[in-house]
Amino acid sequence: MDNYKIPHDFLWGGAVAAHQLEGAYRKGGKGISIADVMTAGANGKDREITEGILPGHYYPNHEAIDFYTRYREDIKLFAEMGFRCFRTSIAWTRIFPNGDESEPNEEGLQFYDALFDELLKYNIEPVITLSHFEMPYHLVEQYGGWRDRRLVGFFAKFAETVMERYKDKVKYWMTFNEINNQSSVQNAWGGWTNSGILYQKGEDVQAVLQQAVHYEMVASALAVKIGHRINPKFQIGCMLAMVPFYPRTCSPADEVAAQTAMEHRLYYYGDLHVFGEYPSYMEAFRREHGIALDITADDLETLKEGCVDYIGISYYMSSTISSTPTEDSTKVAEGIYTARNPYVPKSDWGWQVDPQGLRYSLRLLHQRYRKPIFIVENGFGAYDKLEHGEIHDSYRVDYLKKHIVEMKKAMALDGVPVMGYTPWGCIDLVSAGSGEMEKRYGFIHVDKDNQGAGTLTRTKKDSFWWYQKVIESNGENLGT
Repeated sequence: MDNYKIPHDFLWGGAVAAHQLEGAYRKGGKGISIADVMTAGANGKDREITEGILPGHYYPNHEAIDFYTRYREDIKLFAEMGFRCFRTSIAWTRIFPNGDESEPNEEGLQFYDALFDELLKYNIEPVITLSHFEMPYHLVEQYGGWRDRRLVGFFAKFAETVMERYKDKVKYWMTFNEINNQSSVQNAWGGWTNSGILYQKGEDVQAVLQQAVHYEMVASALAVKIGHRINPKFQIGCMLAMVPFYPRTCSPADEVAAQTAMEHRLYYYGDLHVFGEYPSYMEAFRREHGIALDITADDLETLKEGCVDYIGISYYMSSTISSTPTEDSTKVAEGIYTARNPYVPKSDWGWQVDPQGLRYSLRLLHQRYRKPIFIVENGFGAYDKLEHGEIHDSYRVDYLKKHIVEMKKAMALDGVPVMGYTPWGCIDLVSAGSGEMEKRYGFIHVDKDNQGAGTLTRTKKDSFWWYQKVIESNGENLGT
């Protein structure tokens, strides 16, 4: 570790998503997205998904932090920190407002032209996600979301349109954000944000889930193929929510339960993206449960031909699996329960804070996939306190510092090829899970509360100056 140097072309930066910061939900010809019909929740309170936009409800994504009109101001702050890249998404509904139009919305395309030009002016590489929890709401109303094969074609057209338009401005792409989130079928939020699906009472949830995943995987593979045809220099990755599952004890039953959870919650999706074929354990699962999917020979060929170049991951926490119920456990499948890990602390939102889990995760992924890994989300949601115009967020610095140390260990001691590191919510934004503003991740404070009140004034936190030094030193100076 003493002699190890992070590669000079390592991509330090920050990460956001269009629907969580752009706002301007009806400006520039934009259509309604599935994020636009989600109300504000709270810590421990789920967001409500409404049928369209209803009066008397507060939808925090509608204004968000108004990045749409303030992006030049914000990018200047990112440049001051020294960002080498900036991860965001292209809002599908800015380009195809309903998702199924024959022609794109030119005003939406021009917005991203201007955004990418502004980034490149400061030598900041755009890192772009095609689908980040913001598919067109019309595709839900008209087609039932990703239940319908026709969405494969709509997504491929969207991907081709933006990849062709920005072929000389964007090198790094990802297809579907945290596509494996929807494997948690107990949580309606996951199926909605990933696929525009709310499961109906009495239907075979696993059959619906796996069919939607298949269509999304085919669409992802098509996007990879299209992108490589448009510009062979494109680097196109998948994006997985990396939550490693530890067995609660050394009981063989707990070990097997944790292994099964990893297969169904993570490897299933990664195997399809990287290897381009269905893993045997999922084929066995479908046989056992009598699930028959619409899978064609052309689909299987497309999956093989559209494998990703790298793996993007989010990492916030680890989880623990028990084969039997405990006092603090939650059942997620037959013989599989999530349980509290007594060896790690948790955040105010109950997320297990486990820096070593990042190194563990990087090793697991590299051993299985042998692909470069891009840490495109990692961060600490916390209640920040603005005092006399300053925010002293040493807790955030501590969290990020410990995770960067473990990332460096994985690179130096384990030989894991990590491409870059972009902490989540580099500027405060709307929480995807709870709709809160006060669950803050950023290096930059935005004056807005959970009820939507505030001036939107930007204020640098202590972590802003800390991260500036981290980037400037290429990860050598992490502070005391």
